Amino acid sequence: MQIQNIAIFAKMHDPRCQGVADHLIDWLVEKGRLPLVEEHLARHIGYPDGIAAEEIREQAELVVVLGGDGTLISVARLFCGKDVPILGVNLGSLGFLTEVTVDELYPLLERCLRGNPRVSERMMLEVTVCREGKEIEKTHVLNDMVINKGALARIVDLETRVNRHALTTFKADGLIVSTPTGSTGYSLSAGGPIIHPLMSCIVITPICPHTLTNRPIVVTDESIISVTIAASFDEKVYLTLDGQVGFELQEGDSVEVRKALKTTALVMSRDRDYFEVLRTKLKWGER
Repeated sequence: MQIQNIAIFAKMHDPRCQGVADHLIDWLVEKGRLPLVEEHLARHIGYPDGIAAEEIREQAELVVVLGGDGTLISVARLFCGKDVPILGVNLGSLGFLTEVTVDELYPLLERCLRGNPRVSERMMLEVTVCREGKEIEKTHVLNDMVINKGALARIVDLETRVNRHALTTFKADGLIVSTPTGSTGYSLSAGGPIIHPLMSCIVITPICPHTLTNRPIVVTDESIISVTIAASFDEKVYLTLDGQVGFELQEGDSVEVRKALKTTALVMSRDRDYFEVLRTKLKWGER
């Protein structure tokens, strides 16, 4: 089945965005396809037929994201549950998620339009916040959820359970719970392991733990992780989702994390494997 409706999102502050987006729109029209241009991007490039993101979500059969990993992650949350493949095009250096270059875009798009993309299904996490026994927030993330303290140099106590079994109370600057895809993000910077993105597991990584024997731990994807703000010492504590959205937590709040029923489908290059991306991004083998 051929794909007809192609959504276009972009990192608008990147100066290369306008030229690539303009050319992509023209190319799709020449191919007889309908470009669905997100309204903010449309205004930025002077395209007259911009569409609201929620409307695009209902119509798109393929999504093209021009930018970096952060741009793709925000679009992935928008399309969570829609089973629409996302093609991430990196306008700069190679990304862990946006691994397709501008030069590779059109040959790869040709295959996608014929209905034959190479797709990688990525696990997501469902994050639920409860306060005084009531659910106040539920959302999904592709990379990670982070609980961290404010600016003062005090630690927070984070009582952590896995499947209702006590793991430990982390006395730390914070805690990261990530997917395998997110293992190369903040978790990696905090000393967490690199997990192949197609594995089914969840990574728990403390941020600057007060006890040096607290180390990252990998649990099965069937695990339910519960983190309670046991003590914050009057320090502000924040929950951040995929490094982009979040809010302040209160002492006693609990955050429950589990594998989501929904996944994100990423269109992958046929000429590059995950280990090549790792070698390039992390500069392995270089002196």
